[in-house]
Amino acid sequence: MLQTFRKAILIGSILVLTWSGLSAQSRKAAPPAPVGPVPSAAQLQWHEMEMNAFVHFTINTFTGKEWGYGDESPALFNPTACDPQQWTRVLKQTGFKGLILTCKHHDGFCLWPSKYTDHAIQNSPYKAGKGDLVKETSNAARVSGLKFGIYLSPWDRNRADYGTPSYITYYRKQLKELIHNYGPVFEMWFDGANGGDGYYGGAREMRRINGASYYGWPATLDMVRKMAPNIIFFSDAGPGVRWVGNERGVAGETNWNTISIDTLYAGKAGIETLLNTGSPDGKNWVPAETDVSIRPGWFYHETEDSLVKTPEQLFDIYLSSVGRGSTLLLNIPPDKRGLFNEIDVKALDGFAALLKKELGTNFAAGSKVQASNTRGMLKQFAAANLTDGNRQSYWATDDKVTRASVELQLRKKTRVKYILIQEYIRLGQRVNAFTVEAWKDNAWQEVASATTIGYKRILKIDPVETNKIRINIRDSKACPVLSAIEVY
Repeated sequence: MLQTFRKAILIGSILVLTWSGLSAQSRKAAPPAPVGPVPSAAQLQWHEMEMNAFVHFTINTFTGKEWGYGDESPALFNPTACDPQQWTRVLKQTGFKGLILTCKHHDGFCLWPSKYTDHAIQNSPYKAGKGDLVKETSNAARVSGLKFGIYLSPWDRNRADYGTPSYITYYRKQLKELIHNYGPVFEMWFDGANGGDGYYGGAREMRRINGASYYGWPATLDMVRKMAPNIIFFSDAGPGVRWVGNERGVAGETNWNTISIDTLYAGKAGIETLLNTGSPDGKNWVPAETDVSIRPGWFYHETEDSLVKTPEQLFDIYLSSVGRGSTLLLNIPPDKRGLFNEIDVKALDGFAALLKKELGTNFAAGSKVQASNTRGMLKQFAAANLTDGNRQSYWATDDKVTRASVELQLRKKTRVKYILIQEYIRLGQRVNAFTVEAWKDNAWQEVASATTIGYKRILKIDPVETNKIRINIRDSKACPVLSAIEVY
């Protein structure tokens, strides 16, 4: 029989309660229960990547178009100095973790020698028809330590059978080619541009499809999962990650990782706001991916050389994407040589330098932290976990406590400009509202307020000289569970 008597032992000024048979601490040591949907292991890895690159490259690079019509000759594709290793070197040195290549855009031209079409790289002058840019890029990514992803447009303006069942068979065969021959593939990207005017094998007509049913996405995704169980699927509605609802690089200031996908599909109209903010009561974990181009267009156009985003603009995009719990997918299109243009590379280098300058030194590392409530008064859930540099540890409150505060004591008075907060999303996304205060003029002064946190939230504040920062959780779906607070 469990003995339930206890005794108090005074050690210094600390009162420790012990139990015979089962300690009081072990009785209260259960971690918080998950709240709502939680991310899969693959989704967690995707969150942690934070910055990936899109590489848009095809015949459009040589025609000046954004959307090829489908009647372009493969002979037009002729990069003179193509070097995917240059792409991956630049991406690696500027902080990117993955690369997604447009293997086939809406014009239908394939960057690999597909067995199922002549509208492909084997019929171009590139390497005398012996080139395979998907292979070259996937190999270069692996050498550089980047993950490799594929974009395969569902819409094909070249195919005569687009809009019929046979096209779906063709599309699935090409997916098998890509997954089998160029894996591992971390993300498969397909968008909502589906149907419209096109060449269609000479028909030159308008074709419309039912985006909700034509592609048979459930069967297609199941087929891919059998080949690549950990692949992440991107589309307007996921199911792995979702579109952020715009191409400006702006995630919602309120950004829930959850939506309900049972009524959504790629290309569905009128869902941009939902995709931007997510839904606090969503049934599925489908985080937002923020896609934006370093140039006004997605493909390289010489006329846009003066319009490349500046390092400062890229840093602002970082704050409104990664800094709002999303992952940034930044497009860098190779030029007609098949190289990242020098202008784009200079902007990326400047962006990386700005990231290091602004967010390179965490003044909260190892700082003393105290909390208004700690779960079970246990060290494993203590506020000190917020500044220990370990993302696997976290601070949590007791179950019934959904409003709480943590106070950081910095080692010295510091000019503070950014506050970074992370939730322990393995147990779900919880926080609805919070504020940040700084100790100034012998009083707490509010310097920021926001709604959601998620994987990562970065708040830029008016610079303030302080040695103490306080985070106040004002509203949470359940007890708050935070893994990190950083100060820059």
